Amino acid sequence: MADIRLTSDENPCPMNDNPGGAPFLMSERRVTVLGVMIAGLGPISLALYTPALPEIVQAFGTTEAPVKMTVTLFFAGFVSAQLVCGPLSDAIGRRPTTLAFLWLFVLASIGALLAPGIGWLIAARFVQGVGAAAGMAVSRAIVRDLFTGEASTRIMNATGLIMAVGPGLAPTIGGMALTLAGWQSTLVLMLLLGIATLALVHAKQTETAWRGTRKAQPPSAFAAYAAILRTPWFLTAGVVLGGSIGGFYTLTTVLPFIVMGRFGLSGTEFGLSMLLVTVSFMAGALTLRQLSRSRSAYSLVPIGLACNLICSAGLIVNLFLPEPSVVSVMAPIALFTFGNAFVLPAMTTAALAPFPHIAGAAASLTNFLQMGMGLLGSAAAGLSDDSLTALVTLVPLMSVIAVAAWMVWRTLPEPPAAAITGPAPPEQ
Repeated sequence: MADIRLTSDENPCPMNDNPGGAPFLMSERRVTVLGVMIAGLGPISLALYTPALPEIVQAFGTTEAPVKMTVTLFFAGFVSAQLVCGPLSDAIGRRPTTLAFLWLFVLASIGALLAPGIGWLIAARFVQGVGAAAGMAVSRAIVRDLFTGEASTRIMNATGLIMAVGPGLAPTIGGMALTLAGWQSTLVLMLLLGIATLALVHAKQTETAWRGTRKAQPPSAFAAYAAILRTPWFLTAGVVLGGSIGGFYTLTTVLPFIVMGRFGLSGTEFGLSMLLVTVSFMAGALTLRQLSRSRSAYSLVPIGLACNLICSAGLIVNLFLPEPSVVSVMAPIALFTFGNAFVLPAMTTAALAPFPHIAGAAASLTNFLQMGMGLLGSAAAGLSDDSLTALVTLVPLMSVIAVAAWMVWRTLPEPPAAAITGPAPPEQ
């Protein structure tokens, strides 16, 4: 098993020659900033939107179920598009793929803002999810294109740390916007964020992928996915990520109805309560960075999984309390996000490491697993009439799945990249 440690050293990325002979050169800092923006678009858009869910029920004169579908269908678009954008970025390049999907996000945001009914809003949110999908796959593929080992995990950790600020502050900003200007204001903020991300990518993203349209053809894409899925190392690492991240996205679906609906907090108060989640993730990421100076990042993953199991026990306690409270619900969730900071960087690096020449496809499948579990969790939560029961059932279940997958993964030898992907593409 590779020994991955995080350090504070700033190493420039290697200079990879493209077919035309011009060097690709993006520093760790630039890759991190781009990764934060394009990968954070989906999570931030979701977090901005969640405080508005109860008001949307009233605005369209409907029930909670179809409004929850605006979250579930966002996940559906996000998850389904993962299987397209990764191979597409392998074929035509990271930059054009990112730009195309960002344009789709911007147009869908306009459609959601102008939605005349709940059905139109659900459809627009689905397309928004598709548009946001490229961010996570492409950002991780870019890291794999340029960095491995310590540098890769360092970027993953830095990206996760900075991304915690955006999605963490987003509910507060969304709640304040909701109070001041109504639920449509959250969609305006998404639109502005999409435009800003599009402008940044256009100005700063450099192409890093070998281009070969054969990789975009269905047989080639299927062959890449089949090779990846035959690798137990990848599958188990992906399920660890799925249980951790999927649990987080599941709880974001139901929290507004618990904290605002059951406990009576306003949109602004809900947003402020979510700052606890942000601070917890940041504390976890900073703690990980310090501990990783002397220890393998892989060896620290059990700390995160243990935190998630303790969180699960704390959530289940709410079923037996005479009257659950904001503290009894939010405190375990804060511990859950603290633990996730220990899981994400190492396990993401582990999942992508064996696939240097099909990094886009590998990143897509990684995201498909983790977001797919989030989709299943949010869909199951949407079917429940009691949001609190859904929360304290589904999040612990996903935590147990993640721990079980990790126990299998840690026994597996890391597969050699060449045995899976073949030799590097020849220079043209």
